[in-house]
Amino acid sequence: MNSSEVAAYLQEHPEFFEEHAEMIAGINIPHPHGGRTIPISARQILSLREKGKQLEGKLREIIQFGEENDLLSEKMHKVTLALMRARDAATVLQTATQYLREDFAVPHLAIRSWRGAGEHAAFTPATEATREFTVALAAPTCSAEAAADTAALFGDAADALKSHAYIPLRDGSDVFGLLALASEESQRYHGGMGTVYLSRLGDLIGCALARHLPPA
Repeated sequence: MNSSEVAAYLQEHPEFFEEHAEMIAGINIPHPHGGRTIPISARQILSLREKGKQLEGKLREIIQFGEENDLLSEKMHKVTLALMRARDAATVLQTATQYLREDFAVPHLAIRSWRGAGEHAAFTPATEATREFTVALAAPTCSAEAAADTAALFGDAADALKSHAYIPLRDGSDVFGLLALASEESQRYHGGMGTVYLSRLGDLIGCALARHLPPA
């Protein structure tokens, strides 16, 4: 019999362990960390302890993720209320910039809109390349390199930036602006990260701005 057949036999005949309890108790097997042998019962205890440690580690991760999500939710709530109180486009931009830098620790950011840019001094017009890139985005995107000609959005800091996030600003289905974030940390914004909160930030800022801009 090979090991698979032995295992299958024991699974099909659990009474074996009762009938040969003394023999099983006297069997020693290698310690999982080497150096000596231990009884089967002791090996089972070690296995249970290891599984317990793994479960504890997963539980700690879940608790940590929950606490981080609670903190993010609280920050999103604060910025939502602040944006609702903004009475003009300039205040929306000022409020969004302040909260992103202070509450979300975003070191570099830029907001551009091509709707009513000539009427609102708060806006710096976006280039055609930036506009085309943004309109083509179906959702927020992250990358190590600056997209299109957006490096110019970050001024003299552009050469030191190693991660970027681009979030389209929408009024319904109409894309009218861009929220661009960047960092010197290569893993701050990367292609494998979740973008749920980035998308929500874009929705909030886009909705707040659209209230003070001319219709499309």
